[in-house]
Amino acid sequence: MTIEAGSVIEGTVTKITNFGAFVELGDTGKTGLAHISEVADVYVNNIRDFFTEGDKVTAKVLSVEDNGKIALSLKQSKTRPAQDTGGNFKPRGQQGRGDFRKPGGRLSASFEDKLSKFLKDSDERLTDLKRKTDSKRGGRGSRRSD
Repeated sequence: MTIEAGSVIEGTVTKITNFGAFVELGDTGKTGLAHISEVADVYVNNIRDFFTEGDKVTAKVLSVEDNGKIALSLKQSKTRPAQDTGGNFKPRGQQGRGDFRKPGGRLSASFEDKLSKFLKDSDERLTDLKRKTDSKRGGRGSRRSD
């Protein structure tokens, strides 16, 4: 069985690292790497939330380099439904955590609201830090006169 770019192949996850998962490709004995950005359609903070060693996966071969490196994509190997709202997705190990989406799949706050809140919190922290630092240095008006 030859491995060509664009083909979809079954494999087994043999090793998980911070940057991706190594997948042994079927009966070929060859191993390819699925980069963390090619694991799922959502942001992947920890790849172990999606896979464990020994899991059977289907991967699409993105490229085969001359030096033998094989680039894989686990998210491109799946056939996608016509409409995917993403509202029901929860990766492995995430069931107990709060969901940031409302039931309809909409975000709970707009980006502008989140940015405004972040800027306000940041400004308050900076002001508080300056106040504490100035009091330790003597603050205004307490400069030494020569």
